[in-house]
Amino acid sequence: MTHPRVLCLGEVLFDRLADQLGRPVEQVESWTDYPGGAPANVATALVKLGTPAGFIGCVGQDKPGNELVQLLEDIGVDITGVQRHPTAPTRQVYVVRSEKGDREFAGFGDLDTSQFADAFLNVSELPESLFVHADYLVLGTLELAYSQTRDAIDRALQLAELYDVKVVVDINWRPMFWHDPSIAKPLIQERLKQVDFLKIAREEAELLFDTADAGAITHRLDSLEGVLVTDGDRDTTYCLSEQEGKFSPFTMDVQDTTGAGDGFVAGFVHQLCQQGLKCIATPESAKNVVKYASAVGGLTTLKPGAIAAQPTADKVAAFLQEKDK
Repeated sequence: MTHPRVLCLGEVLFDRLADQLGRPVEQVESWTDYPGGAPANVATALVKLGTPAGFIGCVGQDKPGNELVQLLEDIGVDITGVQRHPTAPTRQVYVVRSEKGDREFAGFGDLDTSQFADAFLNVSELPESLFVHADYLVLGTLELAYSQTRDAIDRALQLAELYDVKVVVDINWRPMFWHDPSIAKPLIQERLKQVDFLKIAREEAELLFDTADAGAITHRLDSLEGVLVTDGDRDTTYCLSEQEGKFSPFTMDVQDTTGAGDGFVAGFVHQLCQQGLKCIATPESAKNVVKYASAVGGLTTLKPGAIAAQPTADKVAAFLQEKDK
C-alpha cells in the first residue's frame, strides 16, 4: 500500500460555472458543474504529477457527494479521510466569468454558507494513521469559518507537529464563506504561527500583513521556511529558505483561471517531495521550483474547470523544455 505523502484538508465541491461569459449572476441562462474545492484540487493535481496524496474533508450523503468521492478515487487520491454527513448537502458554488475567463464567486444558491457538509468535519474521525506517514499537510483557510471544522483543522495541526509533517497554507481568501469576515483575520493569523510554507495572493498579503513583500512576511513569522506571493498574470515574488526573487508567469491561452493557484501549490509541493528541501537552498534551484509551479498553474488554465486540465509530470516537462528552447 502506498501511503499519501501529502494530505490536503478542506473542501471538495462543485463549481457551477456560468456558460455565458461577461454576465452578472442574474443574467446567466445556464451553468455547467465542475468538481473543485482548493484542497481537493491540490490533491488531484499532485496525484497527476506523481506524488501520492490524500484528501480529508466532509461531503453529504447525496449524489454530488458520491460523484466527488468517486472522482477522487478514480484519479488515485487516497479517500481514507473523507467523511459523509447524513443530512448536510455537498457544497455547490456559483461562479460567473469575465470575457477573459477570470472568475468571480457569486454565492451558494438558496442555502446559507454554514449549512453545507464541509462545515461539519468531525475532529474525532480524523485518521491519525495518515499523519504518521505523511510529509506535508496542505490547508486553505475557508474552513476556519466553521467552528466544527476549525476544531478539526487545529487537531490536524497538532498531529502535523507530533509527526513532523510540514504545513503548507494557501490563504484562498473568500469573504462569502464567512458570516462575519471581520473575525477571519485573527483566526487565520493565529494559525499561521504553525505553518512552514505560505502561498498568498498579493491582495491577501496586503490584507493580512500590510505588505506584499515575501521576505518581510517570512521574517515576521518565525516558523516560515518560505513565502510565495502570486499576483495573477503579474510577477510571483518569493522568499524560499532566504532565497528571494521573482518570476514572471507564462503567457497562456487562458480558458478558465479556476484552480490555477491550486495547480501552482501542487507544483511547488511536488518539487519539495521529489527533491527535498535542498531544492530551495540556492537562488537558481529556488527559482526553478517557482518556475515549475508556474508551469503547472499555467497549464491548468487551458480547459474549463479546476481539475480537467491539470497536467501530468510529462506534460509539464515537455512544456518547460519547449519554453527553454
